[in-house]
Amino acid sequence: MANCPAVHGGYPSDYVAVSIAIFAVILLIVRSSFPFLIHKVPSARGSAFWIPVIQVVASFDFLLSLVMAGNFLKYKKSHWWLSCYVWAVWVEGPLGFGLLMSCRIAQAFQLYYAFVKRRLPPVRSHIFLPLIVLPWIAGAAIIHVKKPLNCRCHLQAYWVIAVMCLHALYVAVLVGFTGAIRHIEFRFDELKDLWQGILVSASLIGLWVSAYILNEIHDNISWLQVTSRFILLFTASILVLVFFSISISQPLLTQISFIKRESIEFKTMCQALGIPDSGLLLHGEQAVVIDPNEPLDKLLTHKMFRQSFMAFADSCLAGESVHFFEEVHELGKIPMDDPVSRIYMARHIINKYIIAGAAMEVNISHRSRQAILSTTDLTHPDLFTDALNELIQLMKMNLAKDYWSSMYFLKLKDETSVRSNGYEMEQMSGAYSFSARLSCVNAIDDPFHQDHFSSGSSQDVHHPYP
Repeated sequence: MANCPAVHGGYPSDYVAVSIAIFAVILLIVRSSFPFLIHKVPSARGSAFWIPVIQVVASFDFLLSLVMAGNFLKYKKSHWWLSCYVWAVWVEGPLGFGLLMSCRIAQAFQLYYAFVKRRLPPVRSHIFLPLIVLPWIAGAAIIHVKKPLNCRCHLQAYWVIAVMCLHALYVAVLVGFTGAIRHIEFRFDELKDLWQGILVSASLIGLWVSAYILNEIHDNISWLQVTSRFILLFTASILVLVFFSISISQPLLTQISFIKRESIEFKTMCQALGIPDSGLLLHGEQAVVIDPNEPLDKLLTHKMFRQSFMAFADSCLAGESVHFFEEVHELGKIPMDDPVSRIYMARHIINKYIIAGAAMEVNISHRSRQAILSTTDLTHPDLFTDALNELIQLMKMNLAKDYWSSMYFLKLKDETSVRSNGYEMEQMSGAYSFSARLSCVNAIDDPFHQDHFSSGSSQDVHHPYP
Protein backbone atom coordinates (compact mmCIF):
# COMPACT_ATOMS: atom_id res chain seq x y z
CA MET A 1 0.00 0.00 0.00
CA ALA A 2 2.87 2.35 0.71
CA ASN A 3 3.98 2.20 -2.89
CA CYS A 4 0.59 3.28 -4.22
CA PRO A 5 0.62 7.05 -4.81
CA ALA A 6 -2.62 8.94 -4.21
CA VAL A 7 -4.29 5.80 -2.86
CA HIS A 8 -5.95 7.89 -0.17
CA GLY A 9 -8.55 10.51 -1.00
CA GLY A 10 -9.37 13.82 0.56
CA TYR A 11 -8.31 16.20 -2.17
CA PRO A 12 -10.59 19.22 -2.75
CA SER A 13 -11.47 17.92 -6.20
CA ASP A 14 -12.52 14.60 -4.62
CA TYR A 15 -15.05 16.33 -2.37
CA VAL A 16 -16.35 18.37 -5.30
CA ALA A 17 -16.85 15.20 -7.34
CA VAL A 18 -18.62 13.47 -4.43
CA SER A 19 -20.89 16.50 -3.99
CA ILE A 20 -21.78 16.40 -7.68
CA ALA A 21 -22.58 12.69 -7.38
CA ILE A 22 -24.82 13.28 -4.34
CA PHE A 23 -26.64 16.07 -6.19
CA ALA A 24 -27.11 13.79 -9.20
CA VAL A 25 -28.66 11.07 -7.02
CA ILE A 26 -31.02 13.56 -5.36
CA LEU A 27 -32.03 15.01 -8.72
CA LEU A 28 -32.61 11.50 -10.08
CA ILE A 29 -34.87 10.57 -7.16
CA VAL A 30 -36.83 13.81 -7.53
CA ARG A 31 -37.16 13.32 -11.27
CA SER A 32 -38.42 9.75 -10.91
CA SER A 33 -40.91 10.51 -8.11
CA PHE A 34 -42.09 13.94 -9.31
CA PRO A 35 -45.21 12.77 -11.23
CA PHE A 36 -46.40 10.65 -8.30
CA LEU A 37 -45.75 13.13 -5.48
CA ILE A 38 -46.75 16.40 -7.16
CA HIS A 39 -49.42 15.39 -9.69
CA LYS A 40 -50.66 12.35 -7.72
CA VAL A 41 -50.37 10.11 -10.77
CA PRO A 42 -51.31 6.51 -9.81
CA SER A 43 -48.31 4.21 -9.97
CA ALA A 44 -48.24 1.45 -12.56
CA ARG A 45 -47.82 -2.24 -11.87
CA GLY A 46 -45.40 -4.83 -13.13
CA SER A 47 -42.30 -3.97 -15.14
CA ALA A 48 -43.60 -0.46 -15.93
CA PHE A 49 -43.03 0.36 -12.25
CA TRP A 50 -40.17 -1.88 -11.19
CA ILE A 51 -37.73 -1.29 -14.05
CA PRO A 52 -37.52 2.52 -13.42
CA VAL A 53 -37.16 1.82 -9.67
CA ILE A 54 -34.35 -0.66 -10.34
CA GLN A 55 -32.70 1.93 -12.59
CA VAL A 56 -32.63 4.42 -9.71
CA VAL A 57 -31.19 1.84 -7.29
CA ALA A 58 -28.57 0.72 -9.83
CA SER A 59 -27.57 4.34 -10.47
CA PHE A 60 -27.04 4.89 -6.75
CA ASP A 61 -25.01 1.68 -6.48
CA PHE A 62 -22.88 2.66 -9.47
CA LEU A 63 -21.96 6.10 -8.13
CA LEU A 64 -21.39 4.82 -4.60
CA SER A 65 -19.10 2.08 -5.89
CA LEU A 66 -16.99 4.62 -7.78
CA VAL A 67 -16.65 6.72 -4.64
CA MET A 68 -15.68 3.78 -2.46
CA ALA A 69 -13.41 1.97 -4.92
CA GLY A 70 -11.91 5.15 -6.39
CA ASN A 71 -10.45 6.30 -3.03
CA PHE A 72 -12.30 9.62 -2.99
CA LEU A 73 -12.57 9.64 0.81
CA LYS A 74 -10.06 9.13 3.56
CA TYR A 75 -10.74 5.87 5.38
CA LYS A 76 -8.90 2.72 6.34
CA LYS A 77 -10.01 -0.51 4.71
CA SER A 78 -10.06 -2.40 7.98
CA HIS A 79 -13.28 -4.33 7.30
CA TRP A 80 -14.04 -6.84 4.57
CA TRP A 81 -16.99 -4.83 3.30
CA LEU A 82 -14.64 -1.94 2.51
CA SER A 83 -12.45 -4.01 0.20
CA CYS A 84 -12.07 -3.41 -3.52
CA TYR A 85 -13.73 -6.69 -4.35
CA VAL A 86 -16.98 -5.63 -2.72
CA TRP A 87 -17.23 -2.19 -4.32
CA ALA A 88 -15.19 -2.35 -7.55
CA VAL A 89 -16.36 -5.85 -8.49
CA TRP A 90 -19.80 -6.65 -7.08
CA VAL A 91 -21.45 -3.28 -6.49
CA GLU A 92 -20.01 -1.55 -9.56
CA GLY A 93 -20.62 -4.53 -11.87
CA PRO A 94 -23.72 -6.70 -11.33
CA LEU A 95 -25.46 -4.19 -9.02
CA GLY A 96 -24.36 -1.00 -10.78
CA PHE A 97 -23.41 -0.46 -14.40
CA GLY A 98 -24.32 -4.01 -15.42
CA LEU A 99 -27.79 -3.69 -13.91
CA LEU A 100 -28.28 -0.29 -15.58
CA MET A 101 -27.42 -1.70 -19.00
CA SER A 102 -29.61 -4.75 -18.37
CA CYS A 103 -32.62 -2.56 -17.53
CA ARG A 104 -32.20 -0.58 -20.73
CA ILE A 105 -31.82 -3.77 -22.79
CA ALA A 106 -35.00 -5.14 -21.17
CA GLN A 107 -36.86 -1.97 -22.15
CA ALA A 108 -35.55 -2.12 -25.72
CA PHE A 109 -36.54 -5.80 -25.83
CA GLN A 110 -40.11 -4.87 -24.88
CA LEU A 111 -40.29 -2.15 -27.54
CA TYR A 112 -38.94 -4.50 -30.20
CA TYR A 113 -41.57 -7.15 -29.57
CA ALA A 114 -44.44 -4.67 -29.17
CA PHE A 115 -43.83 -2.50 -32.24
CA VAL A 116 -41.93 -4.81 -34.60
CA LYS A 117 -43.36 -8.23 -33.73
CA ARG A 118 -46.68 -6.64 -32.64
CA ARG A 119 -47.03 -8.94 -29.66
CA LEU A 120 -46.08 -9.00 -26.01
CA PRO A 121 -42.58 -10.31 -25.17
CA PRO A 122 -42.48 -14.11 -24.78
CA VAL A 123 -40.45 -13.74 -21.55
CA ARG A 124 -41.70 -11.62 -18.68
CA SER A 125 -39.40 -8.85 -17.46
CA HIS A 126 -38.98 -10.33 -13.97
CA ILE A 127 -37.44 -13.39 -15.67
CA PHE A 128 -35.64 -11.67 -18.55
CA LEU A 129 -33.85 -9.10 -16.38
CA PRO A 130 -32.10 -11.60 -14.03
CA LEU A 131 -31.10 -13.69 -17.06
CA ILE A 132 -29.22 -10.88 -18.75
CA VAL A 133 -27.53 -9.89 -15.47
CA LEU A 134 -26.11 -13.41 -15.08
CA PRO A 135 -22.94 -12.74 -17.17
CA TRP A 136 -22.08 -9.86 -14.84
CA ILE A 137 -22.59 -12.07 -11.80
CA ALA A 138 -20.44 -14.81 -13.31
CA GLY A 139 -17.71 -12.33 -14.18
CA ALA A 140 -17.74 -10.83 -10.69
CA ALA A 141 -17.50 -14.31 -9.15
CA ILE A 142 -14.47 -15.22 -11.30
CA ILE A 143 -12.67 -11.96 -10.44
CA HIS A 144 -13.46 -12.43 -6.76
CA VAL A 145 -11.92 -15.91 -6.80
CA LYS A 146 -8.84 -15.01 -8.88
CA LYS A 147 -8.27 -11.69 -7.04
CA PRO A 148 -6.42 -9.81 -9.83
CA LEU A 149 -6.92 -6.31 -8.35
CA ASN A 150 -3.94 -4.21 -7.33
CA CYS A 151 -3.68 -1.71 -4.49
CA ARG A 152 -5.55 0.96 -6.52
CA CYS A 153 -8.46 -1.42 -7.24
CA HIS A 154 -7.26 -1.69 -10.85
CA LEU A 155 -7.24 -4.87 -12.93
CA GLN A 156 -4.29 -6.24 -14.81
CA ALA A 157 -4.16 -5.62 -18.57
CA TYR A 158 -5.58 -8.92 -19.81
CA TRP A 159 -8.39 -8.73 -17.23
CA VAL A 160 -9.25 -5.24 -18.42
CA ILE A 161 -9.62 -6.53 -21.98
CA ALA A 162 -12.07 -9.22 -20.83
CA VAL A 163 -14.11 -6.74 -18.74
CA MET A 164 -14.24 -4.20 -21.56
CA CYS A 165 -15.43 -6.91 -23.95
CA LEU A 166 -18.33 -7.59 -21.55
CA HIS A 167 -19.19 -3.88 -21.43
CA ALA A 168 -18.95 -3.58 -25.21
CA LEU A 169 -21.13 -6.67 -25.68
CA TYR A 170 -24.01 -5.10 -23.75
CA VAL A 171 -23.67 -1.82 -25.63
CA ALA A 172 -23.71 -3.78 -28.91
CA VAL A 173 -26.87 -5.66 -27.88
CA LEU A 174 -28.54 -2.37 -27.03
CA VAL A 175 -27.46 -0.92 -30.38
CA GLY A 176 -28.89 -3.97 -32.12
CA PHE A 177 -32.32 -3.66 -30.53
CA THR A 178 -32.36 0.11 -31.08
CA GLY A 179 -31.41 -0.30 -34.72
CA ALA A 180 -34.21 -2.83 -35.20
CA ILE A 181 -36.85 -0.30 -34.06
CA ARG A 182 -35.35 2.88 -35.54
CA HIS A 183 -37.94 2.88 -38.36
CA ILE A 184 -40.88 3.03 -35.95
CA GLU A 185 -42.50 6.45 -35.67
CA PHE A 186 -42.83 6.59 -31.89
CA ARG A 187 -45.25 9.11 -30.39
CA PHE A 188 -43.07 9.78 -27.34
CA ASP A 189 -39.33 9.93 -26.57
CA GLU A 190 -38.47 6.21 -26.54
CA LEU A 191 -36.06 6.14 -29.48
CA LYS A 192 -34.30 9.35 -28.45
CA ASP A 193 -33.78 8.02 -24.92
CA LEU A 194 -32.32 4.77 -26.25
CA TRP A 195 -29.80 6.56 -28.48
CA GLN A 196 -28.86 8.90 -25.63
CA GLY A 197 -28.19 5.92 -23.37
CA ILE A 198 -26.01 4.28 -26.00
CA LEU A 199 -23.99 7.44 -26.61
CA VAL A 200 -23.38 8.21 -22.94
CA SER A 201 -22.59 4.61 -21.93
CA ALA A 202 -20.13 4.23 -24.82
CA SER A 203 -18.49 7.53 -23.88
CA LEU A 204 -18.13 6.42 -20.26
CA ILE A 205 -16.50 3.15 -21.30
CA GLY A 206 -14.04 5.01 -23.53
CA LEU A 207 -13.24 7.43 -20.72
CA TRP A 208 -12.72 4.57 -18.27
CA VAL A 209 -10.29 2.83 -20.63
CA SER A 210 -8.37 6.07 -21.25
CA ALA A 211 -8.09 6.77 -17.53
CA TYR A 212 -6.88 3.24 -16.87
CA ILE A 213 -4.18 3.41 -19.55
CA LEU A 214 -2.90 6.79 -18.36
CA ASN A 215 -2.80 5.69 -14.73
CA GLU A 216 -0.97 2.48 -15.52
CA ILE A 217 1.62 4.21 -17.73
CA HIS A 218 2.16 7.14 -15.38
CA ASP A 219 1.45 5.47 -12.05
CA ASN A 220 3.81 7.84 -10.20
CA ILE A 221 1.92 11.02 -11.12
CA SER A 222 -0.50 11.79 -8.31
CA TRP A 223 -2.33 14.66 -9.98
CA LEU A 224 -3.15 12.43 -12.97
CA GLN A 225 -4.92 9.93 -10.72
CA VAL A 226 -6.80 12.66 -8.91
CA THR A 227 -7.88 14.35 -12.15
CA SER A 228 -8.89 11.13 -13.89
CA ARG A 229 -11.05 9.90 -11.02
CA PHE A 230 -12.71 13.32 -10.77
CA ILE A 231 -13.58 13.24 -14.48
CA LEU A 232 -14.75 9.65 -14.20
CA LEU A 233 -17.16 10.33 -11.31
CA PHE A 234 -18.38 13.56 -12.90
CA THR A 235 -19.13 11.77 -16.18
CA ALA A 236 -20.83 8.91 -14.35
CA SER A 237 -23.08 11.41 -12.53
CA ILE A 238 -24.18 12.78 -15.90
CA LEU A 239 -24.65 9.24 -17.18
CA VAL A 240 -27.16 8.23 -14.51
CA LEU A 241 -29.25 11.34 -15.21
CA VAL A 242 -29.25 10.93 -18.98
CA PHE A 243 -29.55 7.16 -18.85
CA PHE A 244 -32.71 7.18 -16.74
CA SER A 245 -35.81 6.99 -18.89
CA ILE A 246 -39.45 6.70 -17.96
CA SER A 247 -40.80 7.21 -21.49
CA ILE A 248 -40.26 3.54 -22.37
CA SER A 249 -42.11 2.14 -19.35
CA GLN A 250 -44.73 4.86 -18.77
CA PRO A 251 -44.85 7.18 -21.81
CA LEU A 252 -47.73 9.30 -20.49
CA LEU A 253 -45.54 10.61 -17.67
CA THR A 254 -43.32 12.35 -20.23
CA GLN A 255 -46.20 14.77 -20.85
CA ILE A 256 -45.84 16.22 -17.34
CA SER A 257 -43.83 19.41 -16.99
CA PHE A 258 -40.92 19.02 -14.58
CA ILE A 259 -40.38 22.78 -14.27
CA LYS A 260 -43.90 24.16 -14.00
CA ARG A 261 -46.32 22.85 -11.43
CA GLU A 262 -49.24 22.55 -13.77
CA SER A 263 -51.89 19.98 -14.56
CA ILE A 264 -51.09 17.06 -16.79
CA GLU A 265 -51.26 18.10 -20.42
CA PHE A 266 -52.66 14.77 -21.57
CA LYS A 267 -54.90 13.10 -19.00
CA THR A 268 -55.45 9.91 -20.96
CA MET A 269 -53.66 7.87 -23.59
CA CYS A 270 -56.54 8.67 -25.96
CA GLN A 271 -55.83 12.39 -25.79
CA ALA A 272 -52.07 11.86 -25.96
CA LEU A 273 -52.48 9.93 -29.21
CA GLY A 274 -54.85 12.55 -30.62
CA ILE A 275 -57.88 10.27 -30.91
CA PRO A 276 -60.78 12.45 -32.13
CA ASP A 277 -63.67 13.26 -29.78
CA SER A 278 -61.88 11.80 -26.75
CA GLY A 279 -62.12 13.36 -23.31
CA LEU A 280 -64.95 15.31 -21.72
CA LEU A 281 -68.28 16.05 -23.32
CA LEU A 282 -68.29 19.27 -25.32
CA HIS A 283 -70.60 22.04 -24.13
CA GLY A 284 -72.35 22.48 -27.45
CA GLU A 285 -72.72 18.79 -28.21
CA GLN A 286 -76.27 17.63 -28.92
CA ALA A 287 -77.77 15.36 -26.26
CA VAL A 288 -79.20 11.97 -27.16
CA VAL A 289 -82.46 10.72 -25.68
CA ILE A 290 -81.70 7.76 -23.41
CA ASP A 291 -84.05 4.80 -23.72
CA PRO A 292 -83.59 2.25 -20.90
CA ASN A 293 -84.97 -0.46 -23.18
CA GLU A 294 -81.99 -0.22 -25.53
CA PRO A 295 -79.08 -2.67 -25.12
CA LEU A 296 -76.50 -1.53 -22.61
CA ASP A 297 -73.60 -1.81 -25.05
CA LYS A 298 -75.40 0.54 -27.44
CA LEU A 299 -76.17 3.04 -24.68
CA LEU A 300 -72.55 3.06 -23.57
CA THR A 301 -71.48 4.35 -26.98
CA HIS A 302 -73.19 7.67 -26.10
CA LYS A 303 -70.72 9.86 -24.23
CA MET A 304 -73.23 11.50 -21.86
CA PHE A 305 -74.68 8.18 -20.77
CA ARG A 306 -71.25 6.58 -20.47
CA GLN A 307 -69.95 9.34 -18.22
CA SER A 308 -73.03 9.21 -16.03
CA PHE A 309 -72.92 5.42 -15.82
CA MET A 310 -69.18 5.59 -15.09
CA ALA A 311 -69.73 8.04 -12.22
CA PHE A 312 -72.35 5.70 -10.75
CA ALA A 313 -70.06 2.69 -11.12
CA ASP A 314 -67.18 4.57 -9.49
CA SER A 315 -69.43 5.43 -6.56
CA CYS A 316 -70.08 1.69 -6.18
CA LEU A 317 -66.31 0.99 -6.34
CA ALA A 318 -66.90 -1.03 -9.50
CA GLY A 319 -65.97 1.41 -12.23
CA GLU A 320 -63.13 -0.51 -13.83
CA SER A 321 -65.49 -2.28 -16.27
CA VAL A 322 -66.89 1.01 -17.58
CA HIS A 323 -63.44 2.56 -17.84
CA PHE A 324 -62.31 -0.50 -19.76
CA PHE A 325 -65.29 -0.16 -22.14
CA GLU A 326 -64.48 3.51 -22.75
CA GLU A 327 -60.82 2.90 -23.59
CA VAL A 328 -61.64 -0.03 -25.87
CA HIS A 329 -64.27 2.18 -27.52
CA GLU A 330 -61.59 4.86 -28.08
CA LEU A 331 -59.24 2.20 -29.47
CA GLY A 332 -61.86 1.41 -32.12
CA LYS A 333 -61.59 4.99 -33.41
CA ILE A 334 -57.94 4.51 -34.42
CA PRO A 335 -57.75 3.44 -38.07
CA MET A 336 -56.10 0.15 -38.94
CA ASP A 337 -53.53 1.95 -41.10
CA ASP A 338 -52.08 3.53 -37.93
CA PRO A 339 -50.62 0.43 -36.21
CA VAL A 340 -48.28 2.40 -33.93
CA SER A 341 -51.13 4.27 -32.23
CA ARG A 342 -53.15 1.07 -31.95
CA ILE A 343 -50.20 -0.69 -30.28
CA TYR A 344 -49.74 2.19 -27.84
CA MET A 345 -53.42 2.02 -26.91
CA ALA A 346 -53.51 -1.78 -26.69
CA ARG A 347 -50.43 -1.88 -24.44
CA HIS A 348 -51.95 0.82 -22.26
CA ILE A 349 -55.19 -1.14 -21.87
CA ILE A 350 -53.35 -4.39 -21.13
CA ASN A 351 -51.12 -2.80 -18.49
CA LYS A 352 -54.01 -0.98 -16.87
CA TYR A 353 -56.77 -3.60 -16.97
CA ILE A 354 -55.59 -7.05 -18.06
CA ILE A 355 -52.33 -8.11 -16.39
CA ALA A 356 -52.56 -9.66 -12.94
CA GLY A 357 -52.37 -7.03 -10.23
CA ALA A 358 -53.10 -4.16 -12.65
CA ALA A 359 -54.25 -0.83 -11.21
CA MET A 360 -57.82 -1.41 -12.50
CA GLU A 361 -57.79 -5.14 -13.18
CA VAL A 362 -61.11 -6.25 -14.67
CA ASN A 363 -62.98 -9.42 -13.74
CA ILE A 364 -62.76 -11.57 -16.86
CA SER A 365 -62.28 -15.28 -17.43
CA HIS A 366 -58.82 -16.85 -17.49
CA ARG A 367 -59.40 -17.89 -21.10
CA SER A 368 -60.08 -14.32 -22.26
CA ARG A 369 -57.16 -12.95 -20.27
CA GLN A 370 -54.70 -15.46 -21.70
CA ALA A 371 -56.02 -14.91 -25.22
CA ILE A 372 -55.16 -11.21 -24.91
CA LEU A 373 -51.76 -11.74 -23.29
CA SER A 374 -50.72 -14.36 -25.84
CA THR A 375 -52.03 -12.55 -28.91
CA THR A 376 -49.84 -12.49 -32.00
CA ASP A 377 -51.25 -9.17 -33.22
CA LEU A 378 -51.73 -6.24 -30.85
CA THR A 379 -53.45 -4.30 -33.64
CA HIS A 380 -56.22 -6.86 -34.20
CA PRO A 381 -59.65 -5.17 -34.13
CA ASP A 382 -61.21 -7.98 -32.04
CA LEU A 383 -58.40 -8.19 -29.48
CA PHE A 384 -60.64 -7.18 -26.54
CA THR A 385 -64.02 -8.30 -27.93
CA ASP A 386 -64.44 -11.42 -25.77
CA ALA A 387 -63.39 -9.63 -22.61
CA LEU A 388 -65.72 -6.74 -23.44
CA ASN A 389 -68.71 -9.06 -23.95
CA GLU A 390 -68.08 -10.71 -20.58
CA LEU A 391 -67.93 -7.37 -18.80
CA ILE A 392 -71.09 -6.08 -20.49
CA GLN A 393 -72.96 -9.15 -19.22
CA LEU A 394 -71.67 -8.50 -15.72
CA MET A 395 -72.71 -4.84 -15.89
CA LYS A 396 -76.20 -5.83 -17.08
CA MET A 397 -76.68 -8.17 -14.12
CA ASN A 398 -75.23 -5.86 -11.47
CA LEU A 399 -74.72 -2.17 -12.17
CA ALA A 400 -77.45 -1.54 -14.77
CA LYS A 401 -80.33 -2.67 -12.55
CA ASP A 402 -79.40 -0.24 -9.80
CA TYR A 403 -78.47 2.58 -12.13
CA TRP A 404 -81.97 3.14 -13.55
CA SER A 405 -83.29 3.93 -10.07
CA SER A 406 -80.31 6.03 -8.97
CA MET A 407 -79.89 9.78 -8.71
CA TYR A 408 -77.28 9.58 -11.46
CA PHE A 409 -79.90 8.57 -14.03
CA LEU A 410 -82.32 11.28 -12.84
CA LYS A 411 -79.56 13.86 -13.14
CA LEU A 412 -78.75 12.57 -16.62
CA LYS A 413 -82.38 12.97 -17.68
CA ASP A 414 -82.37 16.58 -16.47
CA GLU A 415 -79.09 17.35 -18.25
CA THR A 416 -80.37 15.71 -21.42
CA SER A 417 -83.52 17.80 -21.32
CA VAL A 418 -81.59 21.03 -20.75
CA ARG A 419 -79.15 20.24 -23.56
CA SER A 420 -81.98 19.33 -25.92
CA ASN A 421 -83.81 22.60 -25.19
CA GLY A 422 -80.60 24.57 -25.56
CA TYR A 423 -79.83 22.87 -28.86
CA GLU A 424 -83.34 23.66 -30.16
CA MET A 425 -82.98 27.30 -29.09
CA GLU A 426 -79.69 27.53 -30.94
CA GLN A 427 -81.33 26.10 -34.07
CA MET A 428 -84.26 28.55 -33.78
CA SER A 429 -81.87 31.45 -33.18
CA GLY A 430 -79.90 30.47 -36.26
CA ALA A 431 -83.08 30.18 -38.34
CA TYR A 432 -84.28 33.61 -37.12
CA SER A 433 -81.00 35.25 -38.01
CA PHE A 434 -81.11 33.67 -41.43
CA SER A 435 -84.70 34.75 -42.13
CA ALA A 436 -83.91 38.25 -40.91
CA ARG A 437 -81.11 38.54 -43.41
CA LEU A 438 -83.47 37.36 -46.18
CA SER A 439 -86.09 39.97 -45.18
CA CYS A 440 -83.49 42.67 -45.28
CA VAL A 441 -82.54 41.70 -48.81
CA ASN A 442 -86.09 41.36 -50.10
CA ALA A 443 -87.35 44.58 -48.44
CA ILE A 444 -85.89 46.70 -51.23
CA ASP A 445 -89.07 46.14 -53.28
CA ASP A 446 -91.36 47.20 -50.43
CA PRO A 447 -90.60 50.71 -49.00
CA PHE A 448 -93.20 50.39 -46.19
CA HIS A 449 -91.75 47.02 -45.05
CA GLN A 450 -88.26 48.45 -45.33
CA ASP A 451 -89.01 51.32 -42.95
CA HIS A 452 -90.75 49.06 -40.49
CA PHE A 453 -87.99 46.46 -40.55
CA SER A 454 -85.20 49.04 -40.31
CA SER A 455 -86.66 50.50 -37.12
CA GLY A 456 -87.23 47.04 -35.68
CA SER A 457 -83.79 45.93 -36.68
CA SER A 458 -82.29 48.97 -35.04
CA GLN A 459 -84.02 48.10 -31.77
CA ASP A 460 -82.81 44.56 -32.02
CA VAL A 461 -79.25 45.64 -32.45
CA HIS A 462 -79.13 48.12 -29.60
CA HIS A 463 -81.46 46.26 -27.20
CA PRO A 464 -81.08 42.53 -27.78
CA TYR A 465 -82.81 41.64 -24.48
CA PRO A 466 -86.21 43.36 -23.77
